[in-house]
Amino acid sequence: MWIGLDDTDSIFAGGCTTYAAYLIISHLSREGYSIIGYPRLVRLNPNIPWKTRGNGALSFRIAKEGIGKILIGMNDGIKIYGYREVKNEYGDLEEVFDIIKEIFEREIRLTDKNTNPGLVAVKEKIDYGFYEKAVKNIVPLNDALSLLDKNDALYVGYRNRRGLIGAAASIAWNPIHDRTYELITYRREEKIGSKREIDDESVKIMDKKIVTTFDNYDYANEHNRIKPNSPCPVLYGIRGDKAEDLIKAMNIIKSEDFQGWMIFESNQGTDEHLQRKEKIKDIVPFESAILEGTVCEEPLTIPGGHVIFRIKDRENRYMDCAAYEPTKEFRKIVRKLKGGDVVEVYGGVREKPFTLNLEKIRIKRVAKIVEKVENPICEKCGKHMKSLGKKEGFRCIKCGTKADAGKAKYAIVERNLLPGFYEVPVCARRHLSKPLKRMIKET
Repeated sequence: MWIGLDDTDSIFAGGCTTYAAYLIISHLSREGYSIIGYPRLVRLNPNIPWKTRGNGALSFRIAKEGIGKILIGMNDGIKIYGYREVKNEYGDLEEVFDIIKEIFEREIRLTDKNTNPGLVAVKEKIDYGFYEKAVKNIVPLNDALSLLDKNDALYVGYRNRRGLIGAAASIAWNPIHDRTYELITYRREEKIGSKREIDDESVKIMDKKIVTTFDNYDYANEHNRIKPNSPCPVLYGIRGDKAEDLIKAMNIIKSEDFQGWMIFESNQGTDEHLQRKEKIKDIVPFESAILEGTVCEEPLTIPGGHVIFRIKDRENRYMDCAAYEPTKEFRKIVRKLKGGDVVEVYGGVREKPFTLNLEKIRIKRVAKIVEKVENPICEKCGKHMKSLGKKEGFRCIKCGTKADAGKAKYAIVERNLLPGFYEVPVCARRHLSKPLKRMIKET
């Protein structure tokens, strides 16, 4: 039996869908239900205009009995276990759904008109293809409803019911290509909404000691990435490649006392939102793309500190790419680009203006740039000649002697830009973007 939930929280009224899942799983565990594997935190298309704060949906699997105990969390000192495999399935969908629905409804923030929760229970796993659509494209609600009905699911949605899309997609996700984990700690109720007490130095120590973790601290911008800014119940979240290392990492962090924690299996840091495109004409707004192109001219810095440059594909179609101000020092790399450089750009596609917002860039080939450093000297007068215009040659203003454009002295420009991957800093990184730290491990 699979449970999926999405969009319970609010930017203004707090709440958190992972916290709703944490409370539900804590209750089910106490009541003797078996959680199979780790609960799952699944991020979906980050470019959807109406997305939730992090566009993350939650799901988990329940059985009557499991085998192969694993520690997945803790609530007020009581350990919460999951199980690696199912021993006995649980068949009463309605009974479990009613229990979960009661807790779910206590946690949803319907005072916010932009909160559109969805809760799903289904006996069999939903087809993986639905997740692929939800992480890469825009999925109409009717498609989700038809799929749920086809799978004989129990479900309930609130307001416009868009949360049902994420809930179903989270169930459909299968880590067949890649996976990561996140350990999330939850604040005590009386602390929610107050300033979080987390020692930055302990986060730096953890970051350097537990090498399987990533996106913990942005040293250049002095930003503690594991700490959220919203008034939600989360104290901090640590992401990494190994679930067992996250518990070690948690024990290094010095912080305020917290209610408990839970480990989620996730698609965060996997680049699963990206689609490789060969031609600009195939790129669609609100998707995320990988595209190779040739830089047309030097980047332009516009008001606000945003850096824009244009590339063209093999069909001579053009597209603007942007490194916005929040990407901080990443813009220094982008400003070094010159016309003729061959790049591979990674990012989300904005509709108006039609722009690819950079998450990372791969410099594939750096163009050889030659600049004039000295005009030719007149052989009669011994003075530097004046240019007659681009490609028009030179003329001595004293005696009128002319010289071809090629007579000037030229030098190769020192580019100070090496081929390779460059990424936005930790403080600007999207949940789904794969850090270069993880990409290096794969090579």
